[in-house]
Amino acid sequence: ILEIDWQGAAQIRSALPECVSIFILPPSRPELERRLRGRGTDAEAVIQRRLRDAAADMAHWREFDHVVVNDDFGEALAQLQDVVAGRGAATRRDRPGLAELAAGLTG
Repeated sequence: ILEIDWQGAAQIRSALPECVSIFILPPSRPELERRLRGRGTDAEAVIQRRLRDAAADMAHWREFDHVVVNDDFGEALAQLQDVVAGRGAATRRDRPGLAELAAGLTG
């Protein structure tokens, strides 16, 4: 299991096309901002840069096999465990409603 950004994932998929990839999305932009601010570790300029970069990064969700929306940590963890165990049908990138959610995050 590798925790890498979308560029690194693209390199892995190129070298190992049989790999299974998972993209994790926040439930909304306001929640992403709340989480970044709640950490209390970054300066305002860093938070603003991370929010700007996040939209561009999240636009790559379609490149992954599975997408987990981290709205509830326990549920997100269960979904990740399902994918690892080969039971990830509920997190497939082509599931209904995901494109609309992602459009709201990246648009």
